[in-house]
Amino acid sequence: QVQLVESGGGLVQAGDSLRLSCVVSGGTFSRYAMGWFRQAPGKEREFVAHISWRDTSTYYTYYADDVKGRFTVSRDLAKNTVYLQMNSLKPEDTAVYYCAAAPGRIGLLLRESEADYWGQGTQVTVSS
Repeated sequence: QVQLVESGGGLVQAGDSLRLSCVVSGGTFSRYAMGWFRQAPGKEREFVAHISWRDTSTYYTYYADDVKGRFTVSRDLAKNTVYLQMNSLKPEDTAVYYCAAAPGRIGLLLRESEADYWGQGTQVTVSS
């Protein structure tokens, strides 16, 4: 059984940084495409960042336009963990952040329907 557990959320001020973690247990983490999504109150869940599983020498990452240059996604195979480093946070980044896994997926993990497993979410609140 695959489980994803996020942590690292909290209340910060605009301009601050946070690092979210998502620990994956079960299955073969090294072959999971991983994604971060977020859902603000009253809005639909939206894509934030993607990191591929490595079948060559490097990982491929992809970001939503409004976080590009501020957020960085990475993964640590030894710890079965994917991270989302969030810098220069803005009030509009306030949301519940979820990590998602898509075993063996070759393409980008951009949509909810493309993920097979989800974490429970972690709240990020950015005050102005």
